[in-house]
Amino acid sequence: MTTLRIRDAARYLGVSDDTVRRLVDAGTLPRSEDAAGRTVVEGRDLAAHVRGRDAGLDDPSGVRSSARNRFVGIVTDLVVEGVVAQVELQAGPNRVVSLMTAEAVRDLGLEVGSVAVASVKATMVTVEVPDQPERAR
Repeated sequence: MTTLRIRDAARYLGVSDDTVRRLVDAGTLPRSEDAAGRTVVEGRDLAAHVRGRDAGLDDPSGVRSSARNRFVGIVTDLVVEGVVAQVELQAGPNRVVSLMTAEAVRDLGLEVGSVAVASVKATMVTVEVPDQPERAR
């Protein structure tokens, strides 16, 4: 069973330590103690909390899509070099970088500050774990 210290849970949620403490104090996240007496939360409880949270910004595209991995965010950087462009999107705690044609950037009217949706569809996704499983620290 994976347990996480408050600071690690906060890092995974993209929030402050105080926010996680408030979730614990409110009973939203069950708490326990590790062998050293430090407050920890179980990884499965944190996962259930994340799945139950609001998914973030509403998708403004109005498009129905088979791509289930959609990240709504703000364009934070845009580099166009010749026919290729690199677009960086900040979607909550997630940073998504996409390479596309300069023509696509122009057609979409993308600029820093634009609201955009990154859609990801892949036939294979690789999941990795650290060599040493994280332990409550």
